[in-house]
Amino acid sequence: MSCATWCGATATAEGSTCGRYGTWTWRSFDPADLSRDNDQRATARLTALEAGLPWEARNQAAVHTWYPQRFGGPPVPAFRSIAEAVATWPEYATAVAIRLDPDQHIAVCAPHGLDDLLDGVWRRNPARVSEQISQQRLARHHPAQRWPGIRIITTPGTSGQGR
Repeated sequence: MSCATWCGATATAEGSTCGRYGTWTWRSFDPADLSRDNDQRATARLTALEAGLPWEARNQAAVHTWYPQRFGGPPVPAFRSIAEAVATWPEYATAVAIRLDPDQHIAVCAPHGLDDLLDGVWRRNPARVSEQISQQRLARHHPAQRWPGIRIITTPGTSGQGR
């Protein structure tokens, strides 16, 4: 995996970090290979490294090639960077990715900050998710039952900038 590879949080990955639910996500940014085969090869490599985890690898440079077919809505533009992709993830608390930099230090990509993640807030990211889709995600993921103490904010507001 290249230095452009990030481990990203999604609504299902949050539960995995608590040892309860979900998929471990691997987000890369490889504009040279937008194929689904690239994702499948990366998923297979990760599974070979840690077979007990339910891995999902997705090249964020390829999102524009499949997003409307999978989730509906209008076409999305091609992302130019991992930060641009992460900034559109469905909730502010999930719009976070980490990786080890070349010096083996943890690098954090959090375009909307870390406040919602660290404060246990579930709030939609309007960059990609409508209020209707957000309500559907709430009904599907049941965050209050999965993570007692989480605060769900459904009214429009600003992101958790600052941390």
